[in-house]
Amino acid sequence: MHLHHFNADSPAEAAAVARVWADVPGWVDAVVAGRPYANVDALAAYAADLASTWSPADLEAALHTHPRIGGKVSGDGAEAAASRREQGSMSAAADDDVAAIAAGNAAYEERFGRVFLIRAAGRTPSEMRAELERRLGNDSDAETIEATRQLAEIALLRLRTTFADDAPAEPEAAE
Repeated sequence: MHLHHFNADSPAEAAAVARVWADVPGWVDAVVAGRPYANVDALAAYAADLASTWSPADLEAALHTHPRIGGKVSGDGAEAAASRREQGSMSAAADDDVAAIAAGNAAYEERFGRVFLIRAAGRTPSEMRAELERRLGNDSDAETIEATRQLAEIALLRLRTTFADDAPAEPEAAE
């Protein structure tokens, strides 16, 4: 997708794109209302500023679209495709990492009452396992802060991935 398409989309179409980045309703609305953006960096900076104010309720709102690390990602929509791409390293994970992550996911959900959220893209299964094990030691407030930061990392990575092929528009030929 090119940024000029996002800028020109209807509010509903633009919201559908932004919702894949993070399904935080007020954030999606603000990102859409902020159009047009001069470039992807301006969009990302604005989205990051907005994400820095996310509340625990915003985190909870967004979690319904995030599968467990190492779990089977269901669906064929853009959100499912993004999750499958981001968790790609899990397909080659060692059995001990898979088992430890599954056990850690269960312990995390028992302790914090939500799915463990981590930016999986660019991380190995053993790195995600180590982060899961470390974060199980967090208190509730510290973990909410970490999970919210991870959500923002995921959102900004997805935003930039959406426009990865975006290039400056060719100048129109003078007549």
